[in-house]
Amino acid sequence: MSAGFLLEPEQSWFEAVNLDGNGAGREIDMAEYVVEFGRDGGPLEPDGRLDAPTFHRNHQAIRAVLQRYLADRSGDVVEAGSGTGQHVVDFARHFPEIVWWPSDLHEPHLKSIAAWRAHAGLANIRPPLRVDLADPAWCPELQDGNGPGKLLAVFCANVIHIAPWRVAEGLFAGAARYLAADGRLFLYGPFKRDGRHTALSNAVFDTSLRHRDAEWGVRDIEDLEKLARSVGLALVEAAEMPANNLVLVFERR
Repeated sequence: MSAGFLLEPEQSWFEAVNLDGNGAGREIDMAEYVVEFGRDGGPLEPDGRLDAPTFHRNHQAIRAVLQRYLADRSGDVVEAGSGTGQHVVDFARHFPEIVWWPSDLHEPHLKSIAAWRAHAGLANIRPPLRVDLADPAWCPELQDGNGPGKLLAVFCANVIHIAPWRVAEGLFAGAARYLAADGRLFLYGPFKRDGRHTALSNAVFDTSLRHRDAEWGVRDIEDLEKLARSVGLALVEAAEMPANNLVLVFERR
């Protein structure tokens, strides 16, 4: 399973709108109400490209973290849960020696990814893979020779807090299976530290997610470290990001 609902407190593939009567239609910092991109009258190009407002706010900060690990490297990188496809285009443009494999589970996102790929015209972006992260195998192409080989990295943004815990389990199991010996997993989103939210907005966001689905919620870094250890990975960095988000970097122990 990949992301198909609201992704982060600052909004991403969805718009968060304050409908309390004090600011109707006004964007807010935490998710009080969520609607899916492409269904809410939001930006949608004729070719199917979706636009995530937070991409324009967070892509540079995310890329700066990747730069420290991926600069001057070559190989294959899978983005697990690519959503609109805007991040993978930005990454491919700035890391031209890397072959980027976007992925998602939801058809509107797969269409948007394909449209952004065609619009960008970059040779180092492959067609999107239909990946179900709840399945540790992810997709047939990663096993039958029609996809990438051992991976330089896996990048996943704003997925595991809007999905059941089994999706996090599948993400880590698949990463451990497909990463090269020196490969890394990059995980972006809001997280708790030692059972505590890092900001009030994240706490409100977490409550809204759990109200929508009891299996969703902002995950605790300690729980993710335990999950990583169970598949032979270890947390090596927690990089601070805008809007109370983090990039967690995992590598083989």
